[in-house]
Amino acid sequence: MFINISILSLTLGFFFANILSTIPAQTGEWNIMSGSIIVTLNEIINKFIYKKKYTDKFIIFKLINNIKIGVIYGLFVDAFKLGS
Repeated sequence: MFINISILSLTLGFFFANILSTIPAQTGEWNIMSGSIIVTLNEIINKFIYKKKYTDKFIIFKLINNIKIGVIYGLFVDAFKLGS
């Protein structure tokens, strides 16, 4: 059951990445702000997840980490789409 939830959280992160990369880019002036917000949130999540020693006990930390990984993966895929 945990594998299904992990895959669902990865795809949810991928969906969030598509939202984060398309909506602010409509005006063209929000690219730097949205990029800095995404990097800041990523680093804050990393600080809380990898600092604690009891992260293996709670499933919510694993799901948040999977969503974060999905967002990063989705942004890489969007960057490759723009580069081609």
